[in-house]
Amino acid sequence: MRRLRPFIFATLLLTATTTSAEQVQLKVATLAPDGSKWMTAARRAADEISSRTGGRVGIRLYPGGTMGTDQAVLRKMRIGQLQGGAILIGSLTDVEPNIELYNLPLLFHDYGEVNAVRAAFDKRLLGMLADKGFEAFGFVETGFVYLMSTRAVGSFADLEGRKIWMPEGDAIGQAIADAARLSPVPLAISDVLTGLQTGLVDTVGAPLVGAVALQWFTKATYVTDLPVTYVYGTLVIAEQAMERLTPADRDVVREELTAAMAELDRSAREDTEQARRALIQQGVTFIQPNEETLSRWSSVAAEATQALVGRQRYDRALVDEIQKVLEEHRAGRGPTAGGG
Repeated sequence: MRRLRPFIFATLLLTATTTSAEQVQLKVATLAPDGSKWMTAARRAADEISSRTGGRVGIRLYPGGTMGTDQAVLRKMRIGQLQGGAILIGSLTDVEPNIELYNLPLLFHDYGEVNAVRAAFDKRLLGMLADKGFEAFGFVETGFVYLMSTRAVGSFADLEGRKIWMPEGDAIGQAIADAARLSPVPLAISDVLTGLQTGLVDTVGAPLVGAVALQWFTKATYVTDLPVTYVYGTLVIAEQAMERLTPADRDVVREELTAAMAELDRSAREDTEQARRALIQQGVTFIQPNEETLSRWSSVAAEATQALVGRQRYDRALVDEIQKVLEEHRAGRGPTAGGG
């Protein structure tokens, strides 16, 4: 029996080492706060992944910006400190510029147009991220950005002299400001409410759900009811991390995370409608832009888009394809088949 003990010990050690090597933990960070709808969906997916892989794959979530901004999360992914992140699309342009094409100013008039373009191009844009080493699991809509102000904006001229907030490093926001001949005030998003309270800024751009969550509506009580840009995000995991998984476990991770992102994307539209109703109930006034305002914004959007296509290294042919799908949709012929 004594002679067998070293053999038994060595066998147990080998077994333990092998089991440990098969266990992979994916560390995923997000700005979404704990308890948010995003975190609820992500935790549910993480539990399902752990269960379906027999514990071989675990997902550890870091909510509330504990790992820093989106750019900080991407840096940590590159050095292997993190394996994934839930990131707003604008932060991924250094990885793949075309990923933010849906953000182009006044690209969409309504959500029907969003649906037509996304049905045609989501897979292609996600594939471009995959080509750059980031596997994404679907886009999650945040909604349209609207201008909100402390004083009513009845015409485009009313924007002159306004102190308009712009996110730091926002290329699309800067292009819009340049085309509109406005001088924005760059601030971190965490400083905007204080800026509104102190008068440092008096006009902000925000999705309605964000205006509610961040309490900006308590100071910016007028909304120009014109969708300036469309905001969305995604969950990415580094390809190197995915390659550490067995093919079967990789399929489980893809299935569960894709389902979670799809669930969040489906519910986003209703969240936006609820936010609009809540803002109206709180006394926020939605102002319909007049024809002069619509015309000026259309010109601003065209000039900003032209500047962005060259500056941001967008694929001009892809921009034209998206515009063609929109033209087909507006003409009542539906999206073309070429977008795939």
